[in-house]
Amino acid sequence: MIHTDGFRLLDRQECLRLLAEAPVGRVVYTRQALPAVLPLNFSLDTDSSVVLCTSAASELVRAIDGVVVAFEADDFRAGRRAGWSVVVTGRAAVITDPAEHERLLRTGPRSWMPMHDGVFVRIGAEMVTGRELTGTPG
Repeated sequence: MIHTDGFRLLDRQECLRLLAEAPVGRVVYTRQALPAVLPLNFSLDTDSSVVLCTSAASELVRAIDGVVVAFEADDFRAGRRAGWSVVVTGRAAVITDPAEHERLLRTGPRSWMPMHDGVFVRIGAEMVTGRELTGTPG
């Protein structure tokens, strides 16, 4: 961990520990050649990848399957001017293996939206970065 003025860089393990505690994150991707951000609930899988559950017919699945995306989660305490942010960057892929899909039905995230055609999308944790704001006097 590297300390700088007001924040410190987090190592990969600390980033993953914080990410595992977050209930919601944001997938950052390209939509019609423009940046797009979508909040989603998620879980971390055993290989540290981010797993999302969404509708098979969603625009999101069409936009991110097979491409590199970013996923960000954070927690801030505005009154204390403190908090953390973690970004995972990696290739997104719809999980098509039936055994893997069945496993994630038991252990993976549950969409907060009702759906009948849910698919799981994995974002590989190829690059994991984070920083913690340590708080500054107000």
